[in-house]
Amino acid sequence: MITRRQFVAATTSLGAGMALNSLESFAKPVLRSIPEPNYSLLLLATNWGFDGSWEEFATKVKAAGYDGVEVWFPGEEKNRNEFFAAMQKHNLQYGFLVAGSDKDPSKHAEQFKLSLRAAVKVKPLYINCHSGKDFFTYEDNKKIIDFSYEVANESSVPVYHETHRGRMLYSTPITCNFIESTPALRLTLDISHWCNVHESLLADQQEAVALALSRTDHIHARIGHAEGPQVNDPRAPEWDDAVKAHFGWWDMVVAQKRKEGQRLTILTEFGPANYMLTLPYTRQPVADQWAINVHMMEVCRKRYGN
Repeated sequence: MITRRQFVAATTSLGAGMALNSLESFAKPVLRSIPEPNYSLLLLATNWGFDGSWEEFATKVKAAGYDGVEVWFPGEEKNRNEFFAAMQKHNLQYGFLVAGSDKDPSKHAEQFKLSLRAAVKVKPLYINCHSGKDFFTYEDNKKIIDFSYEVANESSVPVYHETHRGRMLYSTPITCNFIESTPALRLTLDISHWCNVHESLLADQQEAVALALSRTDHIHARIGHAEGPQVNDPRAPEWDDAVKAHFGWWDMVVAQKRKEGQRLTILTEFGPANYMLTLPYTRQPVADQWAINVHMMEVCRKRYGN
């Protein structure tokens, strides 16, 4: 587990050792120790904002150099078959997103259970859960977590719960409560949401962040800021502080995975409009979503690969 002292030392060292001008400053290996032999890194692409077929998506993902994809579990059989055919053809691995959607906790839980049980049957790399709702009671959300780990234990498929606005793990104190009450809980860290929710780069919540990092197995590599979950372009110098903060957090997760000889998956998840800012009246995006995600993938591979 990452201690507060380790967290402070790492982030302080990062700030003192780098005078950042852009995202390029991080495109170099960060090898503080030799990784254990079983450490591995898989970089995944999102189809969020992509309008083509599974075959077209897989072709583009493979050409860009990704190892695989993370997508919502395809519920309809024809769509699912087309997805699997494209992944097999292009030798791409995959993780799935699952969730419930109903505002009623009982109906929501049933939707979640059906989706999760269906998804584990095809043995993905992992399942990332958009879990519960921020307005459900603690008890209702806890039932979803507990059920998810019953299924994880039965199937041997890793199950992670995402730190996401609107979902049960929308804030640091709520997440800490669930971590402390649920030893099995493992996280998808999308810490950009917490920057937005807490309107800061979380400098005043180091203990809570360190606890979350110690439970992280999967990262959504999007960079947020105090006023939103996504900077318009992480390559722009005005976002240096946000870029530095996010890589500081991710470095801590990677260091732990290297030490323990475990697999780490990273999804580059900069989104389209309206996550991506647009020009007024035209809805023209201010930056290229696909190019940003590919650039993030290349930086993460250089920094965190073997």
